[in-house]
Amino acid sequence: MGSHETAGERPTRSTRRTFLTASAAATAATVAAPLATPAAAHEPGPPPGPGRPVRPQPPGRALAALLREVDPDRIEATVRRLVAFGTRHTLSSQDDPQRGIGAARDWIHARLSEYAAASGGRMTVELQSYVQQPASRIPTATRITNVVATLRGVSSPDRVYVVTGHYDSRATDVLDAVSDAPGADDDASGVAVLMELARVMATRPTEATVVFAAVAGEEQGLYGSTYLAGQLKAAGVDVQGMFSNDIVGSSTADDGTRDPRTVRLFAEGVPTAETPAEASVRQSVGGENDSPSRQLARFVADVAENGATGMRVRVIYRRDRYLRGSDHISFLRQGWPAGRFTEPNEDFAHQHQDVRVIDGVQYGDLPQFCDFDYITRVARVNGAALWSLAQAPGTPKGVVVVTTDLTNDTTLRWQRGDEPDLAGYEVLWRETTAAEWQRVIAVGDVTEATIDLSKDNVFFGVRAVDRDGHRSPVAFPRPGS
Repeated sequence: MGSHETAGERPTRSTRRTFLTASAAATAATVAAPLATPAAAHEPGPPPGPGRPVRPQPPGRALAALLREVDPDRIEATVRRLVAFGTRHTLSSQDDPQRGIGAARDWIHARLSEYAAASGGRMTVELQSYVQQPASRIPTATRITNVVATLRGVSSPDRVYVVTGHYDSRATDVLDAVSDAPGADDDASGVAVLMELARVMATRPTEATVVFAAVAGEEQGLYGSTYLAGQLKAAGVDVQGMFSNDIVGSSTADDGTRDPRTVRLFAEGVPTAETPAEASVRQSVGGENDSPSRQLARFVADVAENGATGMRVRVIYRRDRYLRGSDHISFLRQGWPAGRFTEPNEDFAHQHQDVRVIDGVQYGDLPQFCDFDYITRVARVNGAALWSLAQAPGTPKGVVVVTTDLTNDTTLRWQRGDEPDLAGYEVLWRETTAAEWQRVIAVGDVTEATIDLSKDNVFFGVRAVDRDGHRSPVAFPRPGS
């Protein structure tokens, strides 16, 4: 499962960003842009213009303490325990207490319930089940069960972020529910990430709600995550970000190359759920690189590439690996921003393979091929992202570029959030050829700002800031009035 990157490749990210504290300005801002000389336009660094260079958001004391508690021994124990169920195939036994997906389901539920007991009532755990009628890779009616732990936010509980790993596994034959299918990397590793984060976050109040979900049926066709996303949509839940952790267990490629400090984050450009009307707007204003999922990925890089995680986040501008997919697609189909974490290079001898030895080569997804320190660092990347999202204001809503008049400046408007600790807003901009936001302008606690730059020449975005300096993901504006 996954596209193979060049062995030993060491991607880098732009560092042309600086940290900016929130402005106390109380009125709409009009900022003049200094003129650029032709020479300055070709110098390295942020372009000349209003605002300051953008920098990553460093981890605060609370986040750093949370990340230190992520325990590699617990992560290893979780992976090995899940492997010990023999197979976790979606079609395997649901009532055998020792072997099969039912035994794994009950064990995950028991562990998450233990974590919830320490949450002071903020975390609840449920078995979310439905019966899937015969369909692709489901030959007979089958009960599919997600194990869902919900950590309810204190001040903004209706704003929700979701993290998943799939606990089902498979052998070479996707319908083989009998043979051993250890599924250590694919995807006990992802389940271990969400379970360890549920443990360390359960004791800490968050402003927004975080959902930790071990989903089933991924290998058969994203069935569990499709049901989870559908239930959230039907309930009118405001999901502002989702991460799938699928195959995050190894830093070693099939040729032996190791890259233990990189995790890939796949993020789509053109939204999966884009309507024809939305496509027409995108085609007229640009924005193919500015979907909500791309903004979410930029946010992750900003808050999770630091010494506290020890990781580089390599954002891949695709929905998923070449011609393949994971559980985040279920959320993209509902119109929510989502991305997929996965290891930097895969070893296909240890994915979707019967356990066997051929010519001295061991096949099968066994725990001996996992790097538990690597999984721990991936968990810290997820933790940095989820904590930062849950403690920051929500992504601004209703953001528009005002287009009622033809002008060479740009006026943006948005709706004010209802967070009790909201301090204000920042306008960000970048050259149309730049992948990352380059400059930021603090405009204060306002809902309109005018910038002395042409909307024709650069891209704009808006993000919210709270009194502690936590920043939301960027919202990309649409044309409006």
